[in-house]
Amino acid sequence: MTFDVVRSWRWQLIVGVALIALSCALGAWVLARGDTPFTVDAWWDAVLAGSSREPVLIAFATFMNAAGGTWIGVYVVPLGGALALVIARKPWPAAYFLTASVVSAGGVQALKHLFGRARPEDILVRADFGSFPSGHTANAGTIAVVAVLLFPRVWVLVVGIAWTVLMAFSRTVLHAHWLSDTAGGALIGAGTAFAIAAAFSVVIRQDPATPTPDDAPVSVVSPPS
Repeated sequence: MTFDVVRSWRWQLIVGVALIALSCALGAWVLARGDTPFTVDAWWDAVLAGSSREPVLIAFATFMNAAGGTWIGVYVVPLGGALALVIARKPWPAAYFLTASVVSAGGVQALKHLFGRARPEDILVRADFGSFPSGHTANAGTIAVVAVLLFPRVWVLVVGIAWTVLMAFSRTVLHAHWLSDTAGGALIGAGTAFAIAAAFSVVIRQDPATPTPDDAPVSVVSPPS
């Protein structure tokens, strides 16, 4: 089963900018509240207060912590994914994936230092500066959108959403982030992937290895109209 998501580069840019703006607006709201978490943040953190006594849940969250960050998430996943696309004779999609990953990570770090939100006090893992937004969830959101834009299938969408939600959940299980941090991360990660797709739309469609409407489902990364 195939489908089109956002075919026009203009819509990709609009959606991307809108999602990034929403992430920044949420961050500004966080900054305005100072050290006071949102009610939903405090509630969710309290709900998961006993999660440290569940070894299976902690093992899952620890795995996600490594997969979405550390050297695995930072280097292995983007470089491995790009290499796989190159081997599949898709150099421009590979460049798009790498660029989206780098820009997303840079945007996350910029917002972390801009808003400087404190992490939950009961954090169970080592983490860098700034709780908002969640870099792990942003990375998951970027990967999910890139995958859907390059391979527009329902199952890819479902897997991408599931991966992002599970990553967000794992970050709160480890008390590494407030719930709103993961929402901000998903927004900026997905928004960056959409915005960068607009910049790469022409060269991806001009790539002879990219499927055309005559031999495969229409790519959602398309040239200006």
